[in-house]
Amino acid sequence: MASYEHSVLLDRSRCTGCTTCLHHCPTEAIRIRDGHAVISESRCIDCGECIRMCPHKAKKAVSSKLEDMNRFKYKIALPAPTLYGQFDNMEDVDYVLDGLLKIGFDDVFEVSKAAELVSAYTRQYIKTQGIRLPVISSACPVVVRLIGLMYPSLSENIMRLHPPVTMAAKMAKERALKSNPELKPEDVGVCFITPCPGKVSYVNNNREHLGLDIDEVVSISDVYFMLINAMKPDTEVKSLSDSGMIGIGWASSGGESAAILNDDYLAADGIENVIHVLNQIEDGNIPPVRFIELNACPGGCVGGVLTVQNPFIAKARLQSLRRYLPVSMNYLSPEEEQYIPDGYFFDRLPEYEPAGQLSSSMAESMRMMADIQKIREQLPGIDCGACGAPTCRANAEDAVRKGIGFPYCPILKAREAEK
Repeated sequence: MASYEHSVLLDRSRCTGCTTCLHHCPTEAIRIRDGHAVISESRCIDCGECIRMCPHKAKKAVSSKLEDMNRFKYKIALPAPTLYGQFDNMEDVDYVLDGLLKIGFDDVFEVSKAAELVSAYTRQYIKTQGIRLPVISSACPVVVRLIGLMYPSLSENIMRLHPPVTMAAKMAKERALKSNPELKPEDVGVCFITPCPGKVSYVNNNREHLGLDIDEVVSISDVYFMLINAMKPDTEVKSLSDSGMIGIGWASSGGESAAILNDDYLAADGIENVIHVLNQIEDGNIPPVRFIELNACPGGCVGGVLTVQNPFIAKARLQSLRRYLPVSMNYLSPEEEQYIPDGYFFDRLPEYEPAGQLSSSMAESMRMMADIQKIREQLPGIDCGACGAPTCRANAEDAVRKGIGFPYCPILKAREAEK
């Protein structure tokens, strides 16, 4: 299995082994060993659910710092549309964009602008003959990795268009070099301001083979207070925003789907709901829709763990901001509507990385499955997590993988002591 650079890490000094994260990890990537959590790198999808749920702040997301951009002569900020919903009593996103210039950036390129172009090409994509339906959005990297780990049969359903942040970085760098011919490509640095750790991992693990033009990824929570100090609501700012309702709508669940301008879609948010939908797609038990938007974070990107504001409040603020905007500020010409440019496609689908595979041998896997089932039937089946595994089935599987015979179960041990 290829090495994967994770952005969700454990601070062992804070961990008490309380099992809260154990019960909320959607891929059963966490175990409690020697009184502390242990995260399995092969199963972790960097969804940030453990960060959200840990009462001791023992899980953390690792991202770049704004100072890391100082090595570049020309610095470009790529704000995710989620950033606009973090501020109270703000009627114009230009205040945020102007604030980014004031804290040290030389240029700002909205991810929401690229989102409007991706939406336009998505409308073409889902009408193409021969694609596998339903088309699953590729915008959430957590969902794409989840499919690669647990739903290999659905890989062909993933839309083969780059997410908006990838296209925004490419267009931002091209614009900077064109307007500043004295600059060399290595002089220009692009910084994505992200709402979630999943996108940090997406950039770090795909920078080389996808040729991403993103140099650093900084969390919204890191720039929030800097922007608060820089934004002056009583001052006039330049008209910098170049996106409308469609682009900013991508920050909330259902925004990407609404941008395809028809009702033939399904949108779900929250990692548990995403897994339920993927199970139903795999089973063929889903309504006949053409497009499915899945967001691992509750409420969409506004619910990312690297944000500051409550996602419901942020969503309400974004709705107020969108109210007086045009539907879109980035339309395709008649020529552009004929074909999707090559630069919008990616060729590499997520490889199936069988985190749950027991053995490369079918016979050995069947034998191990029989042993797991046999042990599982002898365990109490209450999935309490006291053994350090999330479920009794996971406890049995860990024992069979390690070849230790019958696993430790404190419930059975207590019952034996009572007898």
